[in-house]
Amino acid sequence: MSHFEFEHLSFFALLPLVICFYKCPSVIKKTIFPHTRFFGKRTSLINKEKLLNSLIFTLLLSALAKPVSYDAKIANNRKGRDLVFVLDTSGSMNESGYSKEENDLGKFDILKNLIGAFITKRHDDNVGVCVFGTFAFCSVPLTYDTEAVRFLLRFLEVGIAGESTAIGDGLWSALDSLAKGDAKEKVILLLTDGYQNSGAHSIAQAVERAKKTKTKIYTVGIGEKSDYDANLLDKIAQQTHAKSFQAKNAKELEAVYEELDTLEPSPIRSQGYLNRHELFTFALAAAFLLLLFLLHKKART
Repeated sequence: MSHFEFEHLSFFALLPLVICFYKCPSVIKKTIFPHTRFFGKRTSLINKEKLLNSLIFTLLLSALAKPVSYDAKIANNRKGRDLVFVLDTSGSMNESGYSKEENDLGKFDILKNLIGAFITKRHDDNVGVCVFGTFAFCSVPLTYDTEAVRFLLRFLEVGIAGESTAIGDGLWSALDSLAKGDAKEKVILLLTDGYQNSGAHSIAQAVERAKKTKTKIYTVGIGEKSDYDANLLDKIAQQTHAKSFQAKNAKELEAVYEELDTLEPSPIRSQGYLNRHELFTFALAAAFLLLLFLLHKKART
């Protein structure tokens, strides 16, 4: 489907200047008529010369406003950050009652829904998802396609990586994913409701690697502080110049995402086009032809 738009609509703010062709004559001529026969019998209601001048001016403004037609817009010149979610999929994340409004849903399902809503606001970020349980893996590689991330989130479930809690492996997997990205700013968002009790990599190893790559690790403890290692999560965030949060319920988790949106704002995405066609030449050509016609008419008179 073809679309049409002006890239620089602000030029049309000059359109009211057309009035000057009618109300702002450059020279006031004084003419004395010695006889009434010098007056025309009929006066034209439309001044053709002024109308032509108005049309030429409007066409020139249209050319400056840069009309284009295109099939679809695409994002380009992205300057956001690489952002990877690290999600705990251990057995405890299946507990229900985390949300009063959706009491039948487990913590992990609510977590996925809120992540889906959050990433729709990440206009210019490269987003990925890693999960951990007994082991860890990257389930969604870094991508700008947030719709694809939301779609793939549906297939993640509790126990997909085992029943234990390998936080260190989860962070390590996220750092591997971030190493493939090109953004200068790299961020990990770790969400867990447990204690480290499994895995090949320690949390200390992952934090040291994050510090070397200047990667921030925001941590979110799900549930009461007694449910997870609150002191450890605070330490992880502090050492990577980030922040730690507690989310006892779904509303608090939603508030965490809102605060993260202000702490790590996403730049506005610039736009490109598919099958783009510049149309300003048509407006310029029409203005040029009308100008030639006007000059020809004046030459004859």
